[in-house]
Amino acid sequence: MACLSLSQLQKFQEDGFLVLEGFFSADECVAMQQRIGEIVAKMDVPVHCRTEFSTQGEEQLRAQGSTDYFLSSGDKIRFFFEKGVFDKKGNFLVPPEKSINKIGHALHAHDPVFKCVTYSPKVQALARSLGLQMPMVVQSMYIFKQPRFGGEGGVSRRMVRAPAGSALGTCFLGSEPAWDNSLFVPTPVQRGALVLIHGEVVHKSEQNLSNRSRQAYTFHLMEASGTIWSPENWLQPTAELPFPPLYT
Repeated sequence: MACLSLSQLQKFQEDGFLVLEGFFSADECVAMQQRIGEIVAKMDVPVHCRTEFSTQGEEQLRAQGSTDYFLSSGDKIRFFFEKGVFDKKGNFLVPPEKSINKIGHALHAHDPVFKCVTYSPKVQALARSLGLQMPMVVQSMYIFKQPRFGGEGGVSRRMVRAPAGSALGTCFLGSEPAWDNSLFVPTPVQRGALVLIHGEVVHKSEQNLSNRSRQAYTFHLMEASGTIWSPENWLQPTAELPFPPLYT
């Protein structure tokens, strides 16, 4: 089981993050990578990536298609690509497996390999040792962090669904302050490590300057006991997939 020790729990409470080396076995890592390879090999590239647009109206339709594809991805397995990986006719300019930014947002619900990892007894034990009463899995992503591409995270602003009738599907509440880079704590991890991050901790992943991808499977938990999920959040439970409880 993967219960946290008292010192680990204290460190997480003080720092807001904790690295658990060797949390996942080599076999589990291989299983996830192989499964992702199979998913990518069979992926259906969305129409808004494949189609060439010329007029302003068609460009708006393309943007709306992209927004709808994202906003309705909470209960599906969908593909999100890096910029500049398609030509004007929607053909790949790089190998497909090098083109993907992430796959989201319901691997935990629809894929047996990722479901097994997410709901594993050791993940459940970890959540219990954190004191979570009714944790729900709200989303999951497989992040590729392709070579020479960027990407980072932050929590000082929230992405929410835009008001009805808005030209854009989402907007941001709050603003991103200029973070002092010296305050970030570099945290190198080995293959198989689990990085536990509190929802209010500012974190980022710098540009990958190596010649290999830096892959990660991530899933987000919400404590449902005594809380209400914001109706403003871009991600909403659906009739097909209410947020599933972690504890089985």
